[in-house]
Amino acid sequence: MNTVPVARGDAGTGGTASGNEMVNAVPVARGDGGTGGTASGGRRFQIYIHVPYCYRRCGYCDFNTYVAPASQRNGFADLALRELELVADELDQRGERLGPTASVYFGGGTPSLLPAGDLGRMLRTVGRIFGLAAGAEVTTEANPDTVDAAYLALLADQGFTRISFGMQSAVPDVLRGLDRQHDPERVRQVVAAGRQTGLDGSVDLIYGTPGETLADWETSLRAALDLGVNHVSAYALTLEPHTPMARRIRRGELAPIDEDQQAEKYELADELLGGSGLNWYEISNWARAGHESQHNLGYWTGAQWWGIGPGAHSSIGSERFWNAKAPATWAAKVKSGELPLAGRDQPNAEGLELERVMLALRTVGGVALASLQPQAAQRVDALVADGLVQLADGRLSLTRRGRLLADTVTRHLTFI
Repeated sequence: MNTVPVARGDAGTGGTASGNEMVNAVPVARGDGGTGGTASGGRRFQIYIHVPYCYRRCGYCDFNTYVAPASQRNGFADLALRELELVADELDQRGERLGPTASVYFGGGTPSLLPAGDLGRMLRTVGRIFGLAAGAEVTTEANPDTVDAAYLALLADQGFTRISFGMQSAVPDVLRGLDRQHDPERVRQVVAAGRQTGLDGSVDLIYGTPGETLADWETSLRAALDLGVNHVSAYALTLEPHTPMARRIRRGELAPIDEDQQAEKYELADELLGGSGLNWYEISNWARAGHESQHNLGYWTGAQWWGIGPGAHSSIGSERFWNAKAPATWAAKVKSGELPLAGRDQPNAEGLELERVMLALRTVGGVALASLQPQAAQRVDALVADGLVQLADGRLSLTRRGRLLADTVTRHLTFI
């Protein structure tokens, strides 16, 4: 098995998420003030803000995250505001205009370690500089232990529409294996509190933790469904070699990840979630109709986005660029009045085609058959016969089995 959907991809650096209707907390200004969330050039525009701080690092984590004292965390918002102003100055100098912003996503790390007021200040600045589209989706990720009813109410009052909780598992032993410390009951409490404020709720789950049984995974899925959330993300645990958990596996202290069992767990997730009205719309995401993550759909369907914060990635036009990863380096550049970029890339035509097909295939809408290169289209019949794809109304989409082998299908359709 070469492709089980993996644990929270980089999404630039983005997490995963979805939304409601904006309240009047955020003004619409500098930007074109339109209502469609479509930037100049006709492509959706969105903002990602990476808050890189956690109160501890989990043994499986390979994200750009750091443990830092509150004094350092609480200075983050001012630096992010300054970076947003630098972005605006750069666009003014180039005579370019982006916006209005269709969605804003705060990921991490643990954005909810920051005061709710700081998240609100950053959101208002996005609105002032780029404008916010009518009905813009505004999401933050949250660790269940870092929020309470008052915090969630403040988020809703300031224009947030959606919150994504890091549930990971409902089984205490599995949570301990992931170095997570929250009580599963805490998830129920904060999801209920968020619902009372009008925030649309999502939970993240991880499957494949060493020692997790199929029964454990079913327990977590049913617990997530019992929460009544409108959106669930489920990611297969994958490990980079330098992570503490990977080192423990190499030393024989933990069982290796079983990819065949991960595939079984994915199939179980699809059965239980789909059977409860949460339908898959992207390989690792299920939602009730109308509650899909618009921000993450943007990543998969060709949106433009600007990433703010240490290590955040951006995609504007056909150019890709990314910020300095280390918070100190990022902060020094921002303080000096310099965009904190660490590198740029302009994919060639072949790279752009690979990206387009790979991302589109991750979604339930798939890719238009007519948009494929002629040689790639000739391979479709064989993929259908193998049960990896299905063809309907001129569009090619992955079957459940195909989702488990998405990389293989992509290679067949892009000559990689």
